[in-house]
Amino acid sequence: MGREVTSLVFTRRDRQVFREKVHACLDALADLLADERESDTEPTVGLEVELNLVDAECNPAMVNASALEAIADPAYQTELGQFNIEVNVDPRTLDGDNLAILEGELRRTLNQADGRAAAAGGRLAMIGILPTLRKSHLQQRWMSSDPRYTALDQQIFAARGEDIELDIAGVPMPGHHDGDRLAVLTDTILAEAACTSTQLHLQVSAHEFGTHWNSAQMLAGVQVAIAANSPFFAGRALWHETRLPLFEQATDTRPLELRNQGVRPRVWFGERWISSIFDLFEENSRYFPALLPECTDEDPRAVIARGGTPELAELRMHNGTIYRWNRPIYDTTDTDHHLRLENRVLPAGPTVRDTVADAAFYYGAVRALAAEERPAWSRMPFEAAAANLQEGARHGFGARLYWPDRGWTSPSDLVLSTLLPLAHAGLDSLRVDPHVRDTYLGVIEDRCRTGRNGARWQRDAVAAREAAGEDRERALAGMVADYLDRMHSDAPVHTWDAPGQVLTNE
Repeated sequence: MGREVTSLVFTRRDRQVFREKVHACLDALADLLADERESDTEPTVGLEVELNLVDAECNPAMVNASALEAIADPAYQTELGQFNIEVNVDPRTLDGDNLAILEGELRRTLNQADGRAAAAGGRLAMIGILPTLRKSHLQQRWMSSDPRYTALDQQIFAARGEDIELDIAGVPMPGHHDGDRLAVLTDTILAEAACTSTQLHLQVSAHEFGTHWNSAQMLAGVQVAIAANSPFFAGRALWHETRLPLFEQATDTRPLELRNQGVRPRVWFGERWISSIFDLFEENSRYFPALLPECTDEDPRAVIARGGTPELAELRMHNGTIYRWNRPIYDTTDTDHHLRLENRVLPAGPTVRDTVADAAFYYGAVRALAAEERPAWSRMPFEAAAANLQEGARHGFGARLYWPDRGWTSPSDLVLSTLLPLAHAGLDSLRVDPHVRDTYLGVIEDRCRTGRNGARWQRDAVAAREAAGEDRERALAGMVADYLDRMHSDAPVHTWDAPGQVLTNE
């Protein structure tokens, strides 16, 4: 959200002043963008992974404060729930073998953190939604102590005026005709904490941002379909990537009447292709009232006039409470500012190798799509890209997705025939070592050929356990234990042994 929140109570005047400050930030941003010059600077990438903490029985461990103290690494930070932490990986370019270096660094830091967190009573679980989470874990007392979370919770419910309804109809499990259904009311936003993601950061110039954002929007449904890893929540088998509907509902400030009026949700895909990053920040200010209207004394245009770099704190705070699946970011260093695209559609896990493979596919494909003379997104209705995201999240590899010149097709066929060649070309343009390129894109290719991602493995594993006589609760706990063993291996999820088999260490 840009900075810490110090207030829990806001006045009507606070909201008026904050709106004025956001508009002043927009004017300053327009000035900065107008002065941007074309640049051949190579894009840099970053990575953020949200993690769950589990106890010896694979239930949520509410120990993030003590785990972070034990880990003692500034790369790790708190998250909304006491069963969450996150790790940030330093930005870098992709040339040479940097993707392989990234994998090694991520594996080492997670192994070290896992060992230290275990001493505090919580092992790390890299998974989109922890399947052993139950409604009893989503109580106010399990929220992290950071004041910004309390403030956000209070302001969302103040805006909504009633409890939040979580209502998700599931996809039938293997061997079943009917799906599960989640239908509960909650008086906290803590269900959001169940949604742990991998976030891919891409720093690009202002001139390139629009084409990269549009390309990322096109890819979002495909990303989710082939990397789904969140099929269970609160004991129910729901979507293959349940994070999407759960996150959308858990932070929804709209009661039913406002939804019926077409008021936009704060978890938002968007509604049009853009030409500039300014379009997104301008939409934020136009459509969404402030949730955390804290102001600073900065006059951003005066800072620019002095040759300085404005913080644009109000714009960044407001942007941090609007949860686009591809979010625009304005950030600063000691001497300058930069823009980046934050891709938020992917779940955490299953393995470090899968995570880096998903990153390689995204960075390569989005780069190639953005460089096309006649961009694919110009031949695709925006509504089709939005529908792809929902379809991919609901059905995973079983989805039917729309793509220009292809019509309706399966995620596997689309990736194998169209998007993998684009990803190869995009990584080549970024001067990625060919062996490294082939290693990670080979994971994506094999995953698509087998049709096995984390969600499918989890669903098959639970179905096998239930067929053997276990009830759902026991099946979920046993599956998570098996998952954690495999998570620590170098083997990507499509190579995991069939559910129900004993894992060997050959």
